[in-house]
Amino acid sequence: MDWVIVAAGAFSIAGAVADWDWFMNHRKARFFVNVLGRDGARVFYGLLGTAIAALGVLKATGVLVACGK
Repeated sequence: MDWVIVAAGAFSIAGAVADWDWFMNHRKARFFVNVLGRDGARVFYGLLGTAIAALGVLKATGVLVACGK
C-alpha cells in the first residue's frame, strides 16, 4: 500500500512536469490554476507530489509508523 502512495506522488510530479492539459484542466485542479495561474499550479502539484512520494517512501521503509491501531 505504501508504494501506491509513492506512485500517486510520482503521478502528480509527472503531471506538473509534463504540463498535461488533461491533468491541469481537471475540475479539481482548475481551482489551483485559477488562483495560482498555470505555472503556479504546476509548482504546487510538483511540491505536493514530492511531499506525498517522500511520505510514502518513509512509511514503506519503516521510518514513519502509523499511529492508532
